[in-house]
Amino acid sequence: MTTELVTPHRSSLTSERESFWHLVHAEWTKFRTVRGWLLAVGVTIVAIIAFVFVASDVSSSCVGSGGPSACPVQPTGPGGVPVLDAFYFAHQPVTGSGTITVQLTSLTGQVEVGQAGNGAPQLAPGLAPWSKAGIIIKENTSQGSVYAAMMVTGSHGVRMQWDYVNDTPGLAGSVSASAPRWLRLVRDGGTITGYDSADGTHWTLVATVTLPGLTSTVQAGLFAAGSFYDSSRCTYDSSFCTQATGVYRHIGLSWPATGWTGTNVGGPNFGVPAPGTLRENAGTLTVASFGDIGPAAGTAYGGSGQSLQRALTGTFFGMIPLIVAAAMFITAEYRRRLIWVSLTAAPRRGRLLAAKAVVIGAVGFVTGLVAATLALAIGKPLLLRAGPLAWPVSLLTEARMVVGTGALLAVAAVLALAIGAIVRRSAPAIAIVIVVIVVPYLLPFHPGSQPQGSGPGGGGGWSLQFTPTAALSVQQAVPQFHQLLATYPVNAGYYPLAPWAGLAVECAWAAAALALACHLLRRRDA
Repeated sequence: MTTELVTPHRSSLTSERESFWHLVHAEWTKFRTVRGWLLAVGVTIVAIIAFVFVASDVSSSCVGSGGPSACPVQPTGPGGVPVLDAFYFAHQPVTGSGTITVQLTSLTGQVEVGQAGNGAPQLAPGLAPWSKAGIIIKENTSQGSVYAAMMVTGSHGVRMQWDYVNDTPGLAGSVSASAPRWLRLVRDGGTITGYDSADGTHWTLVATVTLPGLTSTVQAGLFAAGSFYDSSRCTYDSSFCTQATGVYRHIGLSWPATGWTGTNVGGPNFGVPAPGTLRENAGTLTVASFGDIGPAAGTAYGGSGQSLQRALTGTFFGMIPLIVAAAMFITAEYRRRLIWVSLTAAPRRGRLLAAKAVVIGAVGFVTGLVAATLALAIGKPLLLRAGPLAWPVSLLTEARMVVGTGALLAVAAVLALAIGAIVRRSAPAIAIVIVVIVVPYLLPFHPGSQPQGSGPGGGGGWSLQFTPTAALSVQQAVPQFHQLLATYPVNAGYYPLAPWAGLAVECAWAAAALALACHLLRRRDA
């Protein structure tokens, strides 16, 4: 008799049922069949959109003697960017290509530290880190006109800056009579090249820039700008209210000399409390002034208008219902003792947790995409109706804000799921997630949490750098610039980390919580 081996029949559906994506489908079925969880998703979307109407109900904080209409108009530079352009300029008109060279032997300053009994400002020696003095080629003396400048700064050495937002470093170190700095600008049509030197003989190229549309006749000369002036900050932040004084020698122009004219660019206005000065003595020129030349990044630094990210203010509050649903996505199974059924159907505990994370993460991402898209579509026209935006926002930035909102909600939901798996009860899980996400956002608004010299609103400190709340930086619409004197306040919509770096912090928290949850699920619930 011949014996044949019979291979047991194995259903073609078995491998499908054991597949990870079948498990994901099963978990999605669980989620969508619970109306309360779907309702939480809907509430998240509605809450984010509803806050648009609150955020867009804004009014100008500037009040002049004649009411809001008397407030100074925010100047704009190339591309419509809001700028600070108020300083003292000793200049003369020049036409065509040429060169301006100077030796800068001193950069000193005085900082307003209070007021005397008669109301006069009290000054003390000091210099802000980005106080500056140097040479500049500027299209004209109107605020916002294109320019390129070589300068010495208070704490950042020699820099070449142009068109308000661009900055390139040159020689490091401070300037003095024993260690002067030689600066040179060379114009060739619309191209301007900057050089620096420690001895006036050996020159180093700093940068070459092109200024589109630069007219044939421009203004070239010397300038000083101590700092942006805000009387409300003078007494507690030395970065403000500084008058800088630059001393120049060996001034050389290849253009025909016509004599120096002193102009307060912008006039004595918001940012410059008093006219600058120009003194000539035996071939030495001394220029002194308050003011600054650079970007005005929204309300953090003298800019007007509202940030587009105000339209997404509701994200912070809207994510709470989603967090509740995400935590209950697993704690409800523990409460009803259904987790054992799930673990029996999916013995590989890590796969079960991963499937739940994929489902709740996808739900959070789609929720964020829908909510952010609608919030920006509704909020942008409302904000524009209330006043100009604080900064031009490109379509790429808007796309990052939308996708980033989806991502931060997705990761927040996964974090809530992981914490729910760790503690196995809904109330503690939700409380823990709120403590690590909601509370850190509120801390920078507390005056006691502000770092020294941060100014009103604080700079965002550790709570916005090392907690999941850092992910809100993906919604930032106004760029940050290192060459500004002001600290960015969180209440103006600024965060200390770059957009994707902030999201990475939240991802690290979620990954750590997920790893711990997986470990406990295997050990404790085996």
